[in-house]
Amino acid sequence: MEATRLALDLAGTIRHDGHGGVADDLADTAGLAAWLHDRAGTLDRAEGGPPPADPALLTAVREVRAALRALCARAVHPAPPSSADAHHLLPEDQALARLNAAAARVPTAPRLTWEPGVPPVLRHLPVGAPPAADRLTAALARAALALLGGPDRERLRACPAPRCVRYFVKEHARQEWCTPSCGNRARVARHHRRRRAVER
Repeated sequence: MEATRLALDLAGTIRHDGHGGVADDLADTAGLAAWLHDRAGTLDRAEGGPPPADPALLTAVREVRAALRALCARAVHPAPPSSADAHHLLPEDQALARLNAAAARVPTAPRLTWEPGVPPVLRHLPVGAPPAADRLTAALARAALALLGGPDRERLRACPAPRCVRYFVKEHARQEWCTPSCGNRARVARHHRRRRAVER
Protein backbone atom coordinates (compact mmCIF):
# COMPACT_ATOMS: atom_id res chain seq x y z
CA MET A 1 0.00 0.00 0.00
CA GLU A 2 2.92 2.35 0.70
CA ALA A 3 4.16 1.84 -2.88
CA THR A 4 0.67 2.59 -4.22
CA ARG A 5 0.51 5.79 -2.18
CA LEU A 6 3.93 6.91 -3.39
CA ALA A 7 3.08 6.15 -7.03
CA LEU A 8 -0.25 7.99 -6.79
CA ASP A 9 1.48 10.92 -5.07
CA LEU A 10 3.89 11.13 -7.99
CA ALA A 11 1.10 10.86 -10.58
CA GLY A 12 -0.83 13.48 -8.58
CA THR A 13 1.85 16.12 -9.06
CA ILE A 14 -0.14 16.93 -12.19
CA ARG A 15 -3.35 18.35 -10.74
CA HIS A 16 -6.21 20.78 -11.21
CA ASP A 17 -5.03 24.27 -10.33
CA GLY A 18 -8.36 25.46 -8.89
CA HIS A 19 -8.91 27.92 -11.73
CA GLY A 20 -9.87 25.65 -14.61
CA GLY A 21 -6.33 24.75 -15.62
CA VAL A 22 -3.66 22.20 -14.78
CA ALA A 23 -0.79 22.75 -12.36
CA ASP A 24 2.50 20.89 -12.30
CA ASP A 25 3.97 20.58 -8.81
CA LEU A 26 7.24 19.48 -10.45
CA ALA A 27 7.53 22.45 -12.79
CA ASP A 28 10.93 23.39 -11.36
CA THR A 29 13.57 22.26 -8.88
CA ALA A 30 11.91 24.22 -6.05
CA GLY A 31 8.71 22.24 -6.64
CA LEU A 32 10.65 18.98 -6.63
CA ALA A 33 12.47 19.97 -3.42
CA ALA A 34 9.13 20.73 -1.71
CA TRP A 35 7.61 17.45 -2.92
CA LEU A 36 10.63 15.47 -1.67
CA HIS A 37 10.59 17.31 1.66
CA ASP A 38 6.92 16.43 2.18
CA ARG A 39 7.73 12.73 1.63
CA ALA A 40 11.05 12.66 3.48
CA GLY A 41 9.81 10.15 6.07
CA THR A 42 8.81 7.59 3.46
CA LEU A 43 11.84 8.17 1.29
CA ASP A 44 14.27 8.23 4.24
CA ARG A 45 12.97 4.94 5.55
CA ALA A 46 12.85 3.24 2.17
CA GLU A 47 15.81 4.58 0.24
CA GLY A 48 18.35 6.37 2.40
CA GLY A 49 16.82 9.84 2.18
CA PRO A 50 15.96 12.13 -0.70
CA PRO A 51 18.81 13.77 -2.61
CA PRO A 52 19.00 17.51 -3.25
CA ALA A 53 16.80 18.64 -6.12
CA ASP A 54 18.74 19.65 -9.24
CA PRO A 55 17.81 19.88 -12.94
CA ALA A 56 19.02 16.35 -13.74
CA LEU A 57 16.97 14.82 -10.92
CA LEU A 58 13.95 16.90 -11.92
CA THR A 59 14.18 15.54 -15.48
CA ALA A 60 14.55 11.95 -14.24
CA VAL A 61 11.57 12.20 -11.87
CA ARG A 62 9.40 13.84 -14.52
CA GLU A 63 10.31 11.05 -16.95
CA VAL A 64 9.21 8.42 -14.43
CA ARG A 65 6.00 10.37 -13.85
CA ALA A 66 5.24 10.59 -17.58
CA ALA A 67 5.72 6.82 -17.94
CA LEU A 68 3.57 6.15 -14.88
CA ARG A 69 0.72 8.36 -16.11
CA ALA A 70 0.84 6.74 -19.56
CA LEU A 71 0.48 3.31 -18.00
CA CYS A 72 -2.24 4.52 -15.62
CA ALA A 73 -4.15 5.56 -18.74
CA ARG A 74 -3.70 2.04 -20.09
CA ALA A 75 -4.84 0.54 -16.78
CA VAL A 76 -8.12 2.47 -16.69
CA HIS A 77 -8.95 1.65 -20.35
CA PRO A 78 -11.64 1.41 -21.73
CA ALA A 79 -12.57 4.29 -19.43
CA PRO A 80 -11.03 7.57 -20.60
CA PRO A 81 -7.62 8.59 -19.21
CA SER A 82 -7.08 11.76 -17.23
CA SER A 83 -7.80 14.79 -19.38
CA ALA A 84 -4.26 16.01 -18.62
CA ASP A 85 -2.89 12.96 -20.40
CA ALA A 86 -5.39 12.36 -23.19
CA HIS A 87 -3.48 14.18 -25.92
CA HIS A 88 0.17 13.56 -25.08
CA LEU A 89 0.67 10.09 -23.67
CA LEU A 90 3.96 8.28 -24.14
CA PRO A 91 3.64 5.16 -26.28
CA GLU A 92 3.05 2.21 -23.95
CA ASP A 93 6.20 0.33 -24.97
CA GLN A 94 8.30 3.45 -24.29
CA ALA A 95 6.61 3.95 -20.91
CA LEU A 96 7.24 0.33 -19.91
CA ALA A 97 10.87 0.48 -21.01
CA ARG A 98 11.39 3.75 -19.13
CA LEU A 99 9.97 2.43 -15.84
CA ASN A 100 11.83 -0.87 -16.07
CA ALA A 101 15.12 0.89 -16.84
CA ALA A 102 14.69 3.37 -13.98
CA ALA A 103 13.84 0.58 -11.52
CA ALA A 104 16.92 -1.39 -12.61
CA ARG A 105 19.33 1.51 -11.99
CA VAL A 106 19.79 0.37 -8.43
CA PRO A 107 19.89 -3.35 -7.64
CA THR A 108 18.35 -4.28 -4.32
CA ALA A 109 18.63 -7.15 -1.86
CA PRO A 110 16.07 -8.26 0.70
CA ARG A 111 16.86 -7.43 4.31
CA LEU A 112 14.84 -8.62 7.29
CA THR A 113 14.75 -6.59 10.51
CA TRP A 114 13.03 -7.85 13.62
CA GLU A 115 12.91 -5.57 16.62
CA PRO A 116 11.81 -6.98 19.99
CA GLY A 117 8.07 -6.91 20.50
CA VAL A 118 7.13 -6.12 16.89
CA PRO A 119 6.60 -8.24 13.79
CA PRO A 120 9.52 -8.67 11.40
CA VAL A 121 9.83 -6.24 8.49
CA LEU A 122 11.18 -7.22 5.08
CA ARG A 123 12.70 -4.40 3.03
CA HIS A 124 14.49 -4.36 -0.27
CA LEU A 125 17.53 -2.16 0.21
CA PRO A 126 20.01 -0.86 -2.37
CA VAL A 127 23.11 -2.95 -2.94
CA GLY A 128 26.34 -1.01 -2.51
CA ALA A 129 26.33 2.77 -2.34
CA PRO A 130 24.50 4.06 -5.44
CA PRO A 131 24.07 7.82 -5.87
CA ALA A 132 21.09 9.25 -4.00
CA ALA A 133 19.48 10.46 -7.24
CA ASP A 134 19.57 6.94 -8.69
CA ARG A 135 18.14 5.52 -5.45
CA LEU A 136 15.26 7.99 -5.59
CA THR A 137 14.47 7.48 -9.27
CA ALA A 138 14.63 3.69 -8.86
CA ALA A 139 12.40 3.84 -5.77
CA LEU A 140 9.77 5.89 -7.61
CA ALA A 141 9.90 3.55 -10.61
CA ARG A 142 9.58 0.48 -8.35
CA ALA A 143 6.57 2.08 -6.62
CA ALA A 144 4.99 2.65 -10.04
CA LEU A 145 5.70 -0.96 -11.05
CA ALA A 146 4.22 -2.24 -7.78
CA LEU A 147 1.03 -0.25 -8.40
CA LEU A 148 0.72 -1.29 -12.03
CA GLY A 149 1.72 -4.92 -11.47
CA GLY A 150 -0.23 -5.45 -8.27
CA PRO A 151 -3.85 -5.86 -7.23
CA ASP A 152 -4.45 -2.10 -6.89
CA ARG A 153 -4.24 -1.73 -10.68
CA GLU A 154 -7.73 -3.30 -11.00
CA ARG A 155 -9.16 -0.52 -8.83
CA LEU A 156 -7.25 2.32 -10.51
CA ARG A 157 -9.50 5.05 -11.94
CA ALA A 158 -9.17 8.44 -13.60
CA CYS A 159 -11.31 10.89 -11.65
CA PRO A 160 -14.28 11.90 -13.85
CA ALA A 161 -15.04 15.12 -11.97
CA PRO A 162 -14.97 18.30 -14.06
CA ARG A 163 -11.43 19.66 -14.42
CA CYS A 164 -9.88 16.92 -12.24
CA VAL A 165 -6.83 15.21 -13.73
CA ARG A 166 -5.94 12.78 -10.94
CA TYR A 167 -5.76 9.01 -10.86
CA PHE A 168 -6.91 7.22 -7.72
CA VAL A 169 -7.47 3.72 -6.34
CA LYS A 170 -11.14 3.02 -5.70
CA GLU A 171 -11.42 2.14 -2.00
CA HIS A 172 -15.08 1.04 -1.90
CA ALA A 173 -17.81 0.07 -4.34
CA ARG A 174 -19.63 3.42 -4.25
CA GLN A 175 -16.55 5.61 -4.68
CA GLU A 176 -16.70 7.52 -7.96
CA TRP A 177 -14.24 10.40 -7.43
CA CYS A 178 -10.77 10.87 -6.01
CA THR A 179 -11.95 13.17 -3.18
CA PRO A 180 -15.25 14.34 -1.70
CA SER A 181 -14.62 17.83 -3.13
CA CYS A 182 -14.47 16.34 -6.64
CA GLY A 183 -17.74 14.55 -5.91
CA ASN A 184 -19.32 17.86 -4.86
CA ARG A 185 -18.03 19.58 -7.99
CA ALA A 186 -19.40 16.77 -10.19
CA ARG A 187 -22.83 16.97 -8.54
CA VAL A 188 -22.94 20.77 -8.95
CA ALA A 189 -21.95 20.47 -12.63
CA ARG A 190 -24.63 17.79 -13.17
CA HIS A 191 -27.23 20.02 -11.49
CA HIS A 192 -26.30 22.98 -13.73
CA ARG A 193 -26.51 20.80 -16.86
CA ARG A 194 -29.99 19.61 -15.88
CA ARG A 195 -31.14 23.15 -15.17
CA ARG A 196 -29.89 24.39 -18.53
CA ALA A 197 -31.61 21.49 -20.30
CA VAL A 198 -34.93 22.32 -18.59
CA GLU A 199 -34.61 26.03 -19.42
CA ARG A 200 -34.17 25.37 -23.16
